Amino acid sequence: MTAEAVVLPRRRRGLIRRSLDRWPVKLAVAIIAVIWLVPTIGLFLTSFRPEPDIQSTGWWTVLGHLWKPSTWTFHNYSVVLFKQGFSNAFLNTLAVTIPATVIPISVAAFAAYAFAWMKFRGRQVLFVVVVGLMVIPLQMALIPILRLYTSGGHLFGITIIPNMNLNGTFPAVWLAHTGFGLPLAIYLLRNYIGGLPSSLFESARIDGATHFQIFTKLVVPLSVPVLASFAIFQFLWVWNDYLIALIFLGAEPRVQVITQAIALLVGDRGEQFHLLTAAAFVSMVLPITVFFSLQRFFVRGLTAGSVKG
Repeated sequence: MTAEAVVLPRRRRGLIRRSLDRWPVKLAVAIIAVIWLVPTIGLFLTSFRPEPDIQSTGWWTVLGHLWKPSTWTFHNYSVVLFKQGFSNAFLNTLAVTIPATVIPISVAAFAAYAFAWMKFRGRQVLFVVVVGLMVIPLQMALIPILRLYTSGGHLFGITIIPNMNLNGTFPAVWLAHTGFGLPLAIYLLRNYIGGLPSSLFESARIDGATHFQIFTKLVVPLSVPVLASFAIFQFLWVWNDYLIALIFLGAEPRVQVITQAIALLVGDRGEQFHLLTAAAFVSMVLPITVFFSLQRFFVRGLTAGSVKG
């Protein structure tokens, strides 16, 4: 008997053993996936059902007559999109979310590079202060920021920006989300950028590259995974935010975002609760698209900086 004839059965047995060892994990993942998917499927089916059917029967009753025309309707979506101001709220949410995602990422990338590879006095202390800001609840800062917006830019008797009146405008929300998102962004990016091989930076300095050239031509291309990961977190956070938008934008239909539109959709007495399912899926379309378009960077970005390479 040859050596290959002995080794191959052992390999097969090893593969079978590893497969059997992993089945509890696979089963647990499948159960978790079903637990998450069943409510989503129910919400999706309910969004296409007429109001009388929603109020009288559960969503699972449609499974017995899926092909019956009277089972389905697009009325909920037409009301949400064209009669409840959702189209304007959707555009307002885009106008809030995109700058509130791009601005903190841009600022944090420069700050993270400075903390990681530029030497200046008080660097470590300043970084500890920035990281410590993550502990402060954002609710504690809402009223001071609101007073700053409404006081014309006066802080402790000092005029920061003359004639400033940001309350009720999109820049007010951009600045608020930028301030709340910067500590986490700087922390994540600094850990990743600080773990890049020092030989890259030494070679670039020998070639005469400036810090700006190193940042734009080396650091940014190498940091795409962690940038994309934070972009997903920040985009989802801002898109689903209700509190900050309510405080700094107000409830005027002209500037309300999609979370405010959903809150107002039900009505004062809950008489339009059947529209919530359609509104939920309208609000989920773009976040799901963003997540799946950037998911290939997601795992690499989450583990970025955990090991040195």
